[in-house]
Amino acid sequence: MIAFLKRLSAPMRSRKAQLGLAIRVTVAAFAALAIATAFNLMLPLWAVLTALIVTQMSVGRSLKATRDYMFGTVGGAIYGGAVAVLIPHSGEAGLLALLVLAVAPLAFIAAINPSLNAATVTAVIVLLVPSMSHVNPLDSAVDRVLEVTVGAVTGLLVSFFVLPSRAHNQIRVSAARSLELIAAALSELLAGLTRGRDNDALHQIQDGIGAALVGLNATGAEAERERAAHLSSGPDTGPLLRTILRLRHDVVMIGRASVVPLPSELQARLAAPLAKVGDAIATYLRSTAAALRSGVGAPAIWPTHEALQGYAAEIASLPGDVAERFFALGFSLEQMRQNLKDLERCVAEWSETPSVATTREED
Repeated sequence: MIAFLKRLSAPMRSRKAQLGLAIRVTVAAFAALAIATAFNLMLPLWAVLTALIVTQMSVGRSLKATRDYMFGTVGGAIYGGAVAVLIPHSGEAGLLALLVLAVAPLAFIAAINPSLNAATVTAVIVLLVPSMSHVNPLDSAVDRVLEVTVGAVTGLLVSFFVLPSRAHNQIRVSAARSLELIAAALSELLAGLTRGRDNDALHQIQDGIGAALVGLNATGAEAERERAAHLSSGPDTGPLLRTILRLRHDVVMIGRASVVPLPSELQARLAAPLAKVGDAIATYLRSTAAALRSGVGAPAIWPTHEALQGYAAEIASLPGDVAERFFALGFSLEQMRQNLKDLERCVAEWSETPSVATTREED
């Protein structure tokens, strides 16, 4: 029985963020319905739906969802109520014309600014609910705003106080995952210098990194939103995100160089130095990812410098006309070396424990 419980708890521990979100959403829906019912709101459904919408994975994302939904709802209620009150109409034809007049401009505005998507839905509700429940448009607009306010406030408070998840903490996990993907891609690409690689294979290797960076940037925006609202503290996310993006650019440049394999006479000579470079940098990136997750200081970076110096020395020993062929790869690796130094500094800023000595005297 104990073994079974351990096996059951293992996947739960790895999905703590998702489990926390499920609990928050459930609490928010229950609380919104209870509050809307206690206040005798006309349609408690909208309070519950709003609470579900604004309860997000992180507090920063909940703040944005609440702001956008409230702005859209208030704007749509004002516009829809004004159209219904100021423009006389009767019968189905008049209602259809009024619907077009209400939806078209708001849909256009929402297409320009997607954060106002709720405005179009709210305007439609304000127009159509009176015809179904026999209330005047002004009351419909007020009810809609009250229902959404109850749901938004409830969802936001639940995000703050029920198993709160800060985007600033999620940055660690997202950044670590991106670094692990870059490490795996780099090893594959440097190995490709001895056997070549087609463009389709390059895209498959790098697509995952692009998707991870999109998510990382979104989480970074949420973290900065939390910092601006003084809901979390910690280092600025910008340097870490920019450094990881530059590392991705280095990987892209190395990928372009790996399309054509090295000449057979050079493969035996450069295979070992390239393998050392790939292993050293990949190991450093994976160790850095682990350091970010655990909050410890940056790992030792000197093995990457030694491996890169060994590769540079081997290239320098080649004839001049042959060495020129490796300029792009050498430039990419030098850029990566500089970016790894920046990464070391960023990880030290994000560490929760004092960093140990991570470098040794270089030549």
